[in-house]
Amino acid sequence: MPKAVKVFVHAVDKTNTFVGKFTMYLVFLMIGILLYEPITRNLFGISSIWAVEMAQFTMAAYYLLGGGYSMILKGHVRMDLLYGRWSDRTKAKVDTVTDLFLIFYIVFLLVGAYSSIEYAVMYGQKNRSAWAPYMAPIKIIMGIGVLLMLLQTIATFFKDLAKARGEKI
Repeated sequence: MPKAVKVFVHAVDKTNTFVGKFTMYLVFLMIGILLYEPITRNLFGISSIWAVEMAQFTMAAYYLLGGGYSMILKGHVRMDLLYGRWSDRTKAKVDTVTDLFLIFYIVFLLVGAYSSIEYAVMYGQKNRSAWAPYMAPIKIIMGIGVLLMLLQTIATFFKDLAKARGEKI
């Protein structure tokens, strides 16, 4: 593999590992938000209409930003009907093909994310709820998560291609 590809793969892996490890702690933020609402409501009589929705946004950031790191850890679900019986090189060859399909799919997700971000920013889109928060921040996080997933899929493609050729990155 060319040096530029190796540098790209290592940079993307490092970036997604950093973002993924940071993102893991968002679950504690979500728990704190979900605990805040019943405590303030029951102890102080203060109801907060934003807590559940903010927890949903935090959860969305959690799984969208953690997708690339999950790929590094091979944490995604895989259909193992025949796959488990194949050699590592055969798996890599098949994975190279499926990576291309995944890249194709994620590019469409990224185009949709960009369109959604553009609309939310341009028109000041708000959620239709009692709290009515602006949607641009979560949509930007969504777009970043999809972009990181695309970059990780491309890096995984190069790793699988190298493995299929008997090389290592």
